[in-house]
Amino acid sequence: MEVMNLKDSLKSFFGFDSFKGSQEEIIQNVLDGKNTFVIMPTGGGKSMCYQLPAIISEGTAVIVSPLIALMKNQVDAIRNVSNDDSIAHFLNSSLSKSDIIRVKSDIVEGKTKLLYVAPESLTKKENIEFLTNVKVSFFAIDEAHCISEWGHDFRPEYRRLREIFEEITTVPIIALTATATPKVQNDIQKNLNMLDAVVFKSSFNRDNLYYQIFPKKEVEKQIIKYVRTKEGKSGIIYCLSRKKVEELAEVLKVNGVKALPYHAGLDATTRAKHQDMFLMEDVDVIVATIAFGMGIDKPDVRFVIHHDIPKSLESYYQETGRAGRDGGEGECIAFYRYKDVEKLEKFLQGKPVAEQEIGRQLLNEIASFSETSVCRRKMILHYFGESYDESNCGELCDNCKHPKEKQEGKEHVLHLLRAIEELKETQRSKHYCSFLHGNSTAEIKAYKHDLSPLFGIGKDKDEHFWNAVVRQTAVTGLISKDIESYGVLKLTEEGREFMKNPRSFLLTKERDYLVLDDDSDDGQSGGRNAVLDQELYDLLLDLRKRISQEKSIPPFVIFQEPSLRDMCFQYPISIDELTNIQGVGNGKATRYGAPFAALIKQYVDDNDIEQHQDVVVKSIVNKSGLKVQLIQNIDRKLPLEDIGQAQGKSVDDVITEIESIVLSGTRVNINYYIDDILDEDVQEEIYDYFSEAETEDLTEAYNEFDGEFSEEELRLMRIKFMSEMAN
Repeated sequence: MEVMNLKDSLKSFFGFDSFKGSQEEIIQNVLDGKNTFVIMPTGGGKSMCYQLPAIISEGTAVIVSPLIALMKNQVDAIRNVSNDDSIAHFLNSSLSKSDIIRVKSDIVEGKTKLLYVAPESLTKKENIEFLTNVKVSFFAIDEAHCISEWGHDFRPEYRRLREIFEEITTVPIIALTATATPKVQNDIQKNLNMLDAVVFKSSFNRDNLYYQIFPKKEVEKQIIKYVRTKEGKSGIIYCLSRKKVEELAEVLKVNGVKALPYHAGLDATTRAKHQDMFLMEDVDVIVATIAFGMGIDKPDVRFVIHHDIPKSLESYYQETGRAGRDGGEGECIAFYRYKDVEKLEKFLQGKPVAEQEIGRQLLNEIASFSETSVCRRKMILHYFGESYDESNCGELCDNCKHPKEKQEGKEHVLHLLRAIEELKETQRSKHYCSFLHGNSTAEIKAYKHDLSPLFGIGKDKDEHFWNAVVRQTAVTGLISKDIESYGVLKLTEEGREFMKNPRSFLLTKERDYLVLDDDSDDGQSGGRNAVLDQELYDLLLDLRKRISQEKSIPPFVIFQEPSLRDMCFQYPISIDELTNIQGVGNGKATRYGAPFAALIKQYVDDNDIEQHQDVVVKSIVNKSGLKVQLIQNIDRKLPLEDIGQAQGKSVDDVITEIESIVLSGTRVNINYYIDDILDEDVQEEIYDYFSEAETEDLTEAYNEFDGEFSEEELRLMRIKFMSEMAN
């Protein structure tokens, strides 16, 4: 086929005047019957590389694809460029028997040019037999990184593809992926028995994307503040757990953002509906687990946010690659803390040792990327085996936009290189960091490395510093990580040359995310590490006491002390802002808030104070979204044991949730439950105690009654009292 005809076909079927990048050469290679391996970043036009040759070849191309949503998306796209729906079909578990008969009939009649199949469907005997008896033009494997256990989305069923293909027929294979390190590339080719394939590797640089990593503090508040600046623009927010997806989507909705959740726990109809609403721009933001976005052809996603750092740099690269596919603005924001990496490491426990080693190495790479002060683009491209001059970044990453100071590091680099040589290039990064710092770990003692003359040569610097030296030495090519042995450090030729002829080496001062690793999680922490405004706190205590005397109710019924302290950090000056204070819901704010907001406003004006609360974030009580369900179950007078059992919780957990609902100002009537366990006169006795108490503290109540009542009984009565008196 002549090149001219290819361009005519492109224009005729897809309406494009010219090919993108190396598409034309790739398509010609497929048409020439050669095995082809395509590594092309998201947005580079991978699909065209098998769609056009399939349409103009005789027979049906079989395309293996990992996701049902992805297949549907692709089939719809192909049908849109043709006037015949039979041109493309998919074969997967979502089809009925009559659907399958129709699909097979269209293939036999030669109408179908592209058949998308799930790997599971391809392993079925009846499908193998059927495909053996039809004309197959070629096999395509989309998302080919699923073949490699070193890839970020390994799927064991993908490793059987080659033997199935050979059972069906001998035709060329085209494998395509948007992410492949040199190791993954080799693994894919070996597994598919296509080391002879012509490899087309595009640059991994997405020069329109901006990369930024923030410390993981007050995440929800930061996300809402950011998304509000992108009103009307499309974005994806990734979380690692389904629970967090649901919570965050709910918080965004409460705060006026058009957002929907997407994860595998939703039924297929809901998932498809949410995906379509995002594509049709009925919603601006999809909060999703990683299952969302593979092959979703939405070119104008303007931001991708990672609420949690992903499990690998490949995942990060592919997910951020869904932003700005049209070449326009694309911002990639991620929130990082080392504690999340440790959490992911725990999930590896119990897996085969080799899998654990791979998982740890991938996590180590993403942690290095997050913590580095080096150009992020340079780090990503280095990971994918591509060198990059950071002066071309043009401030399109936080590290280039706000560069950290540099210092001469020649001696430090030499110490590292000599240590690697001294220990015979046998250890991983962590070992060298401990060795240089002089930390006698069990491993170092076992190898007797503490007896080496170089042990502790860099003891004036901590292991965090040495980790940075390893990263920056690796990214400049003086050392390499041997993938086969899970990240053992090796000297490169350039590294040996550096040892012979040392030269200036500027080390960038690293960002220290470790100091930010405390237990405060998302939501409304409101800068509580700041110093308490004692003067305002005293004024609020006085006001609370005055109101409690006027209304003849204990002070804690109005606002509890943690709420007053939070007011001294956030300075809320309206009822709306008060609802963002810890333990204050709409009911509480409306009932008691006005004098407190007025006092704080006066105080702020008199003292010329700048509010910390630069964005009011409405929180949802009991973020899991089960608050309404809980209240409905209480209205139905279900025993708390039954409510807990239905949600997989203890009675203690249920009581804690009821307390948080009541403390924020919602009335909850659990008299039916209390009446079953406490006599009326006992209830009256405890109720009277709380009516006169200065504090709601349970220990004081327990001591007051000399342990006559259990903690649970006292908590239940406190709920009854607060609900009736305060709400």
